[in-house]
Amino acid sequence: MRTLDNKISDLLNQGKRITYGVVQPGEYSNDGIFMIRSQNYSKGWCDLDEIFKISKSVDKPYERSRVREGDLLITVVGGNIGTMDVVPKCLDGANISRSVSRISIDPSRANPQFVKYFLEKNIKKLILINQVGGAQPVLNLKDLSNFRIPDFPLDEQQKIASILSDWDKAIKSYQNLLDKLKLRKRGLSQQLLTGNIRLTGFSKEWKEITLGEITDRITNKNEELNDTVVTISAQRGFVKQEDFFNKRVASSTLSGYFLIKKGDFAYNKSYSSGYPMGAFKRLDDFDKAVVTTLYICFSVKENIDSDFLLNYFEAGLMVKNLMRIAQEGGRAHGLLNIGLKDFFDLKLTIPTIEEQKAIANVLNEVDKEIEYQEAYLKHLQLQKKGLMQQLLTGKIRVN
Repeated sequence: MRTLDNKISDLLNQGKRITYGVVQPGEYSNDGIFMIRSQNYSKGWCDLDEIFKISKSVDKPYERSRVREGDLLITVVGGNIGTMDVVPKCLDGANISRSVSRISIDPSRANPQFVKYFLEKNIKKLILINQVGGAQPVLNLKDLSNFRIPDFPLDEQQKIASILSDWDKAIKSYQNLLDKLKLRKRGLSQQLLTGNIRLTGFSKEWKEITLGEITDRITNKNEELNDTVVTISAQRGFVKQEDFFNKRVASSTLSGYFLIKKGDFAYNKSYSSGYPMGAFKRLDDFDKAVVTTLYICFSVKENIDSDFLLNYFEAGLMVKNLMRIAQEGGRAHGLLNIGLKDFFDLKLTIPTIEEQKAIANVLNEVDKEIEYQEAYLKHLQLQKKGLMQQLLTGKIRVN
């Protein structure tokens, strides 16, 4: 294993220090200076037309934080904390936001891409050490300056960076393919679940019904004291509370909670990104679980295919009707005000049970392909992580 001989502060261009950028960006300026924010590189560099521009007068007091091609940028606060990338040529002379720090590496002392990969491998340690309070983690610039980098020869640093960069390109390319597959699923769902496209062999007219006609509300209390307490995550579905919140937040007395079974649905009236009118989820990963009585829970009747209904909800086809019945005053405390009667009177337009099953089968096949591709992408990411461990510690040396 290589020794950690160089502090990052020893590798900086002369006269430069690690710094963050513009505090008050002001309004967008078409003829202004690019101001890089963390979201611009957190998943690879975005297009230039997506990057905010600040006026030259706003930029002037922050000349010290302007970036040059090859500088390393790292997010030091917020949801993207710890993400980083190297400034491309097209952004030479841009500035950065308050949440981003610039590390101006002297290329005669270290390869910026190599430093990036070594930091990427170890950044979680810094974030955990320097977490401030319970609100959000923060990366301390002084600790970042004192962070040590191994003393690999420059040509070896370049080779390692090139190898890992090739892996990143492969992963990004695969991620793009996966994103296109998900986009295709969304488009196909909208067409099939609204009857705009009909599957071969089906021509019967779709009927308008209410949610109450195809479901039964669940109000069973947890008399058996089941302790599998779950919460609805808009992105992940049903998740154990201790996994979602890192602690059990439910009441110590669980008898008052609703008990639901595998295949049952619940509606969370909390709104979140991508789910402006709350989220419908089906319990698939547990045989039984208990949920807060703030959720509206229900099971499906025999005249509806459960997979069809799940896809219907996920396609957002309930949003417009939910908007009509939601009372805006409820938003003050984070929950939509939706009454039970109005909820079960929500209207849907659906086909026969046979066509429901056929549509669900088509969409489920696409889901299987997405799941397979997601697993393969995760496999690539784990392989890269293992390779980083070998290369960046000197356990494997490049020629």
